[in-house]
Order: sequence, then structure tokens, then C-alpha cells
Amino acid sequence: MAKEKTRDVLLDAGKKLFLERGYNNSGLEAILQEAGVPKGSFYYFFESKEDFGLRVLDKTAEDYEADVENYLGDVSLRPLDRLKHYFETHCDKLESKQCRNGCLVGNLSQEMADQSELFRTRVGQIFRRRVDRYAACLKEAQDAGEISTELDVRELAEFWLNSWQGAVLRAKTLRDIGPLKTFVKVMFNLVLCRGGVNPCERS
Repeated sequence: MAKEKTRDVLLDAGKKLFLERGYNNSGLEAILQEAGVPKGSFYYFFESKEDFGLRVLDKTAEDYEADVENYLGDVSLRPLDRLKHYFETHCDKLESKQCRNGCLVGNLSQEMADQSELFRTRVGQIFRRRVDRYAACLKEAQDAGEISTELDVRELAEFWLNSWQGAVLRAKTLRDIGPLKTFVKVMFNLVLCRGGVNPCERS
């Protein structure tokens, strides 16, 4: 197995187990067994389990950001339609998984923020990039007259991320996408209807 492929296999195994069991309940032996590689390969790429966990976080964030860009960078759609399409698609994905696992970054932020300053800092950086991307799309919507110029797009993006993460947590608890549907409905039919083109009228 090529070195880079081995590294990716380990990271994918880590992501799978962290989602299913959490970081603390995913031992090194379980990760190696899931990946099908020897212990020496692990320490060739990673200094420790914490270093490995941070790399899993980074890869997860990179994959997420590429996925977000596929939706929010689609200039064939209006900015708010891009956002709505993205979140509705992810509601469907979570429903197809019976609302299990959820968002790895969100999961690790709850599990590890009080245990590791490195994890807490890294998760904060990842979430800030998400807020930046949401804010950029909301600014496009504002410039296009879709939402009110009175709205602070950065503040709105922060609220957006916080609300979505809370809805994902509730969906996991209930094993039901009801909280996610409520999030989409409230965001597009109430919060964003303060001016400009009413998104409810275009849905």
C-alpha cells in the first residue's frame, strides 16, 4: 500500500470510529484494525493519538469545505437558493443515516474542548472558516437585494452555524430530522424575511 494511501486509510478509519464511538472510546488497536494496517505505520505518520485526532479533524474540515463550495459556489443559483439547497440536501443525508453520528467537528467540540486546548483551538478555527463562508454567501444575497441591508451578515452567519449545530444535536438525540426541518423553515421563512426578496415567496 502506497504511503499516502496508507495515511488516508488511517484517517478515514479514524473518522468512522470517532463518529461512531467518540474520540476517547476509539482505542489505537481499534483504529488499526479498522484500517487494516500495522502499528508501525501509524507512528510513521502520526506522533500520538492526539496528533492523529487533529489530522482527522483537518481532513474532515477540508472535505466539508470542498462540499460546501460545490453548493455555495454555484453561481447558476441565487445566493439564498444555494444556501437552502445545501442545508436541505444535508437534512436528507442525515435522515438517510437515521440521524446517527452527526457532524464530527461538532461532536469533538463537545467531547474534547474541556480536555485538550489543541482540540478546542482547532475546532474554533474550523468553525470560524464555516462562518466566513456562510457570511460571504449572505453578503452576496444582500448585494442582490434578497435580504435586508439592515442585517449584519457576520452576526447572521454566527447565528446560522450555532443554530444548525444545535439542530443536529437535537436530531441525533431524537433520531428524527424534525429539528433540522424547523431550522430551515425558521431561517428562510422568518429570519431572512426582514427585507429584500422574501425567500418564502420563491420557495
